[in-house]
Parts: sequence; C-alpha cells; structure tokens
Amino acid sequence: MRMILLCVFLPGAALAAMPHGLHFDSIDGGEIAMDGLRGRPILVVNTASRCAFTAQYDDLQALADRYPALAVLAVPSGDFRQELASGAQVAEFCAMNFDLAIPITDITAVTGTLAHPLYAWLRQEHGFTPGWNFNKVLIAPDGELDATWGSAVSPRSPEVIRRIEALLP
Repeated sequence: MRMILLCVFLPGAALAAMPHGLHFDSIDGGEIAMDGLRGRPILVVNTASRCAFTAQYDDLQALADRYPALAVLAVPSGDFRQELASGAQVAEFCAMNFDLAIPITDITAVTGTLAHPLYAWLRQEHGFTPGWNFNKVLIAPDGELDATWGSAVSPRSPEVIRRIEALLP
C-alpha cells in the first residue's frame, strides 16, 4: 500500500524545534551537547579539510570572536569525499592551518540514512540537506531553524550577519 504525505504550511505556525538531547562527539574526544547551546543562536557548518571553501574556517572563528553570544559549530564530514581519514588528522590539519577556538565535532555524516540526528531533523522537518561542504545552518535561540546558506555564501556576508544580529540579545 502506497501512502502519500501532504504537507501544508499554515502562516504563523511553527515548525518543529530542534529535538532535545542531541549531541555530537567532539574532535577532542569529549561531547558537544546541543541542549547546552540552547538560548543562543547556533551556526552549524558542515566542513571538510580538502574543500576549496576551507578558508571559511577563518570566517567562522571571526564570527565567534565578534559575537560571543553566538555558538559556532564546525561539523567535519566525509559525505562529499573531501575530508581527511580521521578526526585526529582533521584536528592536526586545523591546528596547523587555522587558529580555531570554536568547537569541532568528530567526522560526522550529514546526508543520507546515516546522517547525524540534527541533520536528519533538518531534512525531515525543514527539507534541508547540505548539497556540499560548508553549508551553513542558523538555529534561533528557541531551537527553531532560522536560515540556511550554501557553500559559496561567506559566513561574514551581510546576509548572514543580518540574520545573526537579529537573533542576538
């Protein structure tokens, strides 16, 4: 039996907020609890060490430095075949090439059936799946999805800055 799902958007109706209890394995062996970031805007970016957009790491750190109330999270992923083989290699690459203080997860799937639960939520509830490395997702302090941007949009572009500043206290 084949079922057809019809989605209707009602103006003013909120979509599902980010689920509670989500966490990422940190590249340094700890854990990054998304619940600990609630109450502030969160910019989540799927990254890759061998990508032409890797210089955006500097922009991500600059955003975190400029807006201390903003949580910036880098999520290395091998989904587009441009990430190094291990989290240790990614950590070494970032240490040698970037002065990052932002949290970085271990290598994490962001697409497909093995996608991390945050990315599964983005796909299921909001129809968003990263199309390449360095896609940006801005989550509002209440856990609602605020905006997404593709790889070519700089994290310090006026459109990203406007959305971040609109969510700051």
